[in-house]
Amino acid sequence: MDKPVALIIGAGPGISAAFGEALLADGYQVALAARNMDKLRPLAEAMGAVPFETDASSAPSLVRLFSEVDRSLGQADVVLYNPSARIRGELLSLDMEAASTAIRTTAIGALVTAQEAARRMLPRGRGSIFFTGATAGVKGFARSSVFAMGKFAVRGLAQSLARELAPAGIHVVHFVIDGAVARGSREPGAFTPQAIARSYMAALHQPSGAWSWELELRSHMEPF
Repeated sequence: MDKPVALIIGAGPGISAAFGEALLADGYQVALAARNMDKLRPLAEAMGAVPFETDASSAPSLVRLFSEVDRSLGQADVVLYNPSARIRGELLSLDMEAASTAIRTTAIGALVTAQEAARRMLPRGRGSIFFTGATAGVKGFARSSVFAMGKFAVRGLAQSLARELAPAGIHVVHFVIDGAVARGSREPGAFTPQAIARSYMAALHQPSGAWSWELELRSHMEPF
């Protein structure tokens, strides 16, 4: 219980798992949270992390998650919000109920997570809140308006919170994942979850005198 605690929401076998493995190697207790426990449990067991069930589209579910992690491991020192919901389609074909759920998952879930994390970090005067973003949070694409809305919102949230919380000792970082992530690739310079996780860890270890609020990540082979 004396180890620092990291909570990863929206955990799966990609970026979040790679970041979790890096945190475990760095001496953290790691909590992985996702909606599908059948998929999450084997992943958590293989890593040595602790699985928790949550629905990122539900504010009450996220609030309960933080309380459960508090009781099981202690208050989180590092929180990563990873979930997003992608709905593609032309404007006139969009289902508004599905669009609302997607935006709740991507944006409102990020807001609730930030609030719960800050409640615990502010009294201690330290902590890190990370958000996994996307190219769509910087530029919108045709037939991807709902996804862009959610990711633009997360980027705006992170920028605002960085200005609000940094003076209190809390490091807020938004990561723009600009490219297709190549799982399992061994090609030198490939944009893999492990390569991305190394940049997440570099941000985590930034000195407070030189914090970044946003890092844009892509392979050196990716055009931009």
